[in-house]
Amino acid sequence: MKKRDSRGRLRNYPEEYKRDHSSSKDKKDRASRNAARKKVADWYKAHGKKLSSDKDVDHKDSNPRNNSSGNLRTMAKGENRARSNRQRAKKG
Repeated sequence: MKKRDSRGRLRNYPEEYKRDHSSSKDKKDRASRNAARKKVADWYKAHGKKLSSDKDVDHKDSNPRNNSSGNLRTMAKGENRARSNRQRAKKG
């Protein structure tokens, strides 16, 4: 089923999801990103703060499986997504 996104583009979300989330590597990467977000959220909580919902956890080296404390930082979601898109465009 195709729907229009907020920019008016016709999208097939179920097919995109299947394409982007089906491989075991994708699943492991996603689980690792979730673990990184929990790690950072726990750190914030331990220091009496709350990780804002408008923030993403960024992996400085772009490796989603490297969850060492020195490799994680928080940044605005838009900034993080733009950074990821720029890196993908360079590879592409």
